Amino acid sequence: MFSFGSRFMKRCRIAGQRMGTRNASFARNQSKFFRAGVAAGVVSVGAAVFGCASVARADSGPYMANAEQLMEEVARERHDRRLRQMKIFSGTANIPLSEEIAECLNTSLGKIMIKEFADGEIGIQVLENVRGKDVYLIQPTCPPNVNSALMELILLISTMRRASARTITAVLPYYGYARQDRKMISRVPISAADVARLIEAMGVDRVVAVDLHCGQIQGFFSPRTPCDNLDGSVVALPYFEKLGLKKKDTVVVSPDAGGVYRAKRFRDGLKAVGIDASLAMIVKQRERANQIAQMDLVGDVTNCDCIIVDDMIDTAGTLCKAGAELKKRGADRIFAFATHGLLNGPAIQRINNSDFEKVVMTNTIPLPPRKRIEKIETLSIAKLLAQTIYSVHFRQSISRLFDNPKILKPETPIVSAEQRTAKA
Repeated sequence: MFSFGSRFMKRCRIAGQRMGTRNASFARNQSKFFRAGVAAGVVSVGAAVFGCASVARADSGPYMANAEQLMEEVARERHDRRLRQMKIFSGTANIPLSEEIAECLNTSLGKIMIKEFADGEIGIQVLENVRGKDVYLIQPTCPPNVNSALMELILLISTMRRASARTITAVLPYYGYARQDRKMISRVPISAADVARLIEAMGVDRVVAVDLHCGQIQGFFSPRTPCDNLDGSVVALPYFEKLGLKKKDTVVVSPDAGGVYRAKRFRDGLKAVGIDASLAMIVKQRERANQIAQMDLVGDVTNCDCIIVDDMIDTAGTLCKAGAELKKRGADRIFAFATHGLLNGPAIQRINNSDFEKVVMTNTIPLPPRKRIEKIETLSIAKLLAQTIYSVHFRQSISRLFDNPKILKPETPIVSAEQRTAKA
């Protein structure tokens, strides 16, 4: 700074020699003002440093607690402001699950009117402002009317986009048409990809699905529309942990070659809770859809507790034949777990007459009262979906939900008691 002043003085003297004494005197006066300004700046900087040191000494005293409280209050206010940006709406496919998710997030479902006209068309009207909000639509495209549920989801996305929502996230507990994910024969559609294109064309920003029939379905969405595939088996691990399985003689069975990776993840989850399970696989040969010609077992299940793990149960023909095959090979107790319980056709009767102790599934698809039998156990997946919505909304990692199972325990709140009080 002072070197700059010296250079300035030298230039003033040179200028004075060229332009005369009067001009040189003026330049010297200017340089005096400049040096005075520099000195004043140095003094002000010193005063600022001294003041900061005084403030630091003051904060180290009793005022530090007040400062920390103030920062906590600011953080809580920012959290509540961000939480108020969240709007959760539900289609008509699984309203009980949507209500449970909203309850976990300490909020209520958004007001919306969905009706069916006399000619079968669907009418939708959002009854509250969503401009600039982050909207989450919960709608499984599941039975009893898959096509209506899908059309309803498409119209919901379109409605929110036209209402100027900031972001739209489609939460699909069950992704319909997922089994048609490739061309096995000539002249057939790849319906899973077509459904993805329909949803994306409506302007959705993100898709959250649970246990897709094939993980590659995520690739049917473009990079501009991320698709998260949640592992629904994490909600079943606490149930099987308390079931009293044999610690050393438990086998996780995949009903086909395509489900080995899913069964392996489930086995790893059991090992994490203290059950040293092994792995087996059933190789099946189909005559046609939903009909099995022959089954072969790869692995040993003699005197073991067996758990058949699959993504869905449709007519339960494959599942019950697999259970009978395991019993014939000397298995002790046989259980089954599937994330999605479609239970179409004779599924209930087959399960009721099967060798299974329990068939465990989640509530991604609503189970009518007439299908609730003693052998079927339904677990709620609401906490997993609520925690996922919270993580997406607050830009947190979703994978942490599977790395730390304690997060999904019922006693662990998603929103803390202080945040609940502040929001109320």
